Amino acid sequence: MAVLISIPHFTPLTLLSLLLSCPLLVSSLNITDLLSSYPDLSEFSSLLATTAVATDLSSRSSVTLLTVPNAYLRTADVENRRSSPSLPDVLRYHVLLEYLSLSDLRLIPPTGKLVTTLFQTTGRAAANSGPVNITYDSSSATVTFRSPASNATLLSPIKTLPYNISILSLNSLLIPYNLDLMASETRPPLDLNITKALIDGHNFNVAASMLAASGVVSEFEADEAGAGITVFVPTDEAFADLPSSVKLQSLPADKKAVVLRCHVLHSYYPLGTLEAIVNPIYPTLATEQNGAGSFTVNISRVNGSVAIDTGIVQASVTQTVFDQNPVAIFGVSKVLLPKEFFGRNPIEMNKPSAGGGVIAQPPDIALSPGNSPSRPSHLSAPPGVELRSAAGEAVGVLRILWSWWCIGLCYLLL
Repeated sequence: MAVLISIPHFTPLTLLSLLLSCPLLVSSLNITDLLSSYPDLSEFSSLLATTAVATDLSSRSSVTLLTVPNAYLRTADVENRRSSPSLPDVLRYHVLLEYLSLSDLRLIPPTGKLVTTLFQTTGRAAANSGPVNITYDSSSATVTFRSPASNATLLSPIKTLPYNISILSLNSLLIPYNLDLMASETRPPLDLNITKALIDGHNFNVAASMLAASGVVSEFEADEAGAGITVFVPTDEAFADLPSSVKLQSLPADKKAVVLRCHVLHSYYPLGTLEAIVNPIYPTLATEQNGAGSFTVNISRVNGSVAIDTGIVQASVTQTVFDQNPVAIFGVSKVLLPKEFFGRNPIEMNKPSAGGGVIAQPPDIALSPGNSPSRPSHLSAPPGVELRSAAGEAVGVLRILWSWWCIGLCYLLL
């Protein structure tokens, strides 16, 4: 006897409407919140937070975090480790870019398994020293994690959120090859006067004046003794090219300081490393003070140059002002205006108007209702480069492709 299956009748427009009305869930990983439930991991969690590696993790998925309990971190060395310029990269070495549960680890062959680390994506890892080698001994049920310079044994799994994050505890820190956590004890302080370095550069007088007046330059110089810093400094011409509608100098002192912090990364990145960036979203010093995911910059290669994109403005690195570990200072072609202050929707903000100019959307602060149609916006990207939200663009493309697939299927069923 034939069985009739009733297929609900949907028109293509109905399917499309249902599809577009479904929200897409986007998660942000807050590793310090996850670790807060485990007091014996408080020291390791603190190291992640103070080096901004916790912020690096916020945009990641499918990772395994290797933690070390307080009892296995020598208390006397904790403060020394905090001041080591190598500490952020050592911690990045404990972030495996693959989800591995306990059952996954027990399936590793005797020959071992090499797993890529977050440290490897920075471009600073020495040849063949970026991944972690994991082995499993079935006779003793022991999982061992090895670097070229050290090894550690799995104590226990801490938490798993399939297939987003797996947190494991080890009996010691893993030290990548050619990195020394105690280097800060023997390396003389650089004591670079950033303001003087900019004045000596002869094209950064406005930036030097703003840094000195705001007081944030002292924050930057204090980081020279830690993980290092990378500073993107707009040229005098970049400040002169700001549209009259951008009231940067009229911002309250606290917000002006946030804008300046948006020009600084809390790690030392020489030009070669910036050119080899794999994970393009980077937190700034402003991110650390305002929360994960805010005041970030996107670093990429555009037309052969390093480009820094805030979401509403894209600047390019024009010159190296200073480069000596742990400080790198680069001149950039535009002021890095954060979207959190200067507009919520970068796509609409740069949409051409009928008169050939741009239509500015109502921003959070500082911008006037619009720019003159006769004058193109200085917030637009260089020729051939569009400024848009990467997440929004990806969602839009996926929805369109899925919608057309549904429409085609619908016609086949009609």
